[in-house]
Amino acid sequence: MKEEIIIAGFGGQGVLSMGKILAYSGIMQDLEVTWMPSYGPEMRGGTANVCVILSDKKIGSPIVTKYDTAVILNQQSLDKFEKTVKPGGWLIYDPSGITRHPERKDINICSINAIEGAARTGNSKVYNMVVLGALLKVNPLVTLENVEKGLGKCIPARYSSLIPLNKAAIEDGMEHAEIINRA
Repeated sequence: MKEEIIIAGFGGQGVLSMGKILAYSGIMQDLEVTWMPSYGPEMRGGTANVCVILSDKKIGSPIVTKYDTAVILNQQSLDKFEKTVKPGGWLIYDPSGITRHPERKDINICSINAIEGAARTGNSKVYNMVVLGALLKVNPLVTLENVEKGLGKCIPARYSSLIPLNKAAIEDGMEHAEIINRA
């Protein structure tokens, strides 16, 4: 098993932390992992993306040009990364940040309205966890138990009381993810 994932959006959407939680969750599941972030100097509001590779074998290189899964949170990222999804791969996106929806027919497409999901939890800061839930629904790479352990590694101890809220947001994303296209 080897899964190459790109998560892309604006700085401030939790792109990098979503990737880090996914990476830690893979570590908790005894997988080989790489986490390679990329962001502009403006951080919040600028573009940000992270490449995460999860594998049951050694990973030769963290550099990827074609992805098994793309998680897209804004139009610029859709324009840049839609064409890089391997045929038969997954593109998961939040339509609230998109003006032109995905057009490819040779990939699986999943939509998740993460803003509404975060509103259901009562906390806008869990937006990225709703998206992570959609990813885990269509591509269960790691178990929810290991995601909870990954959250424990990423959330500072003084904020550990937020882990149940983040877990609830992931479950919301799993419940409300909508598959738009099956390749």
